[in-house]
Amino acid sequence: MGSLVRGVIGFLTISYPIAVFYGIKFLEPWQIALILLLVLFVRLLTMRVNQKWNRLILLLGLIYCVFALWSNNMITLKFYPVLISFSFFVVFFTSLFYPPPIIERFARLQHPDLPEKGIRYTRKVTQVWCVFFMFNGLVATATVLWSSFAFWSLYNGFISYVLMGLLMAIEYGVRIRTQDHAR
Repeated sequence: MGSLVRGVIGFLTISYPIAVFYGIKFLEPWQIALILLLVLFVRLLTMRVNQKWNRLILLLGLIYCVFALWSNNMITLKFYPVLISFSFFVVFFTSLFYPPPIIERFARLQHPDLPEKGIRYTRKVTQVWCVFFMFNGLVATATVLWSSFAFWSLYNGFISYVLMGLLMAIEYGVRIRTQDHAR
């Protein structure tokens, strides 16, 4: 049951831009912020204990929701994807200076005895994700400030996920070709 709840909460969180696009026709901005606050709170409660960096991002999201409730402003609602991208950037970037890097931590779940070549590779992949999250955060900011509401929803609710999936697929292909332990 817990994994089902986490899956539903994850889906609701990811679909936030589309939900805002359609929800604003029927709800006030503070009501949408309240719904997001409740979704994030449930996600925080159902989260595994060992996910400290994810917990930190969720806490930032909760603080953001309280601010969005208080401001009751549409533009505030649109900054949520910006906050998430830059939060992930900070987590990934910080992990480069407080090892092991995030991608190495993920890799060690499958390969506990990661060879030195794999450690170097995961550091580079973490750097690539840092660039991606910075780029995504900047584009998300541009969509808030200078694009239509429809394009904001399209980019933040679809295009950014396609780009993320594309980066994952490219990285997987590179890993299979270059990392002996990954075969």
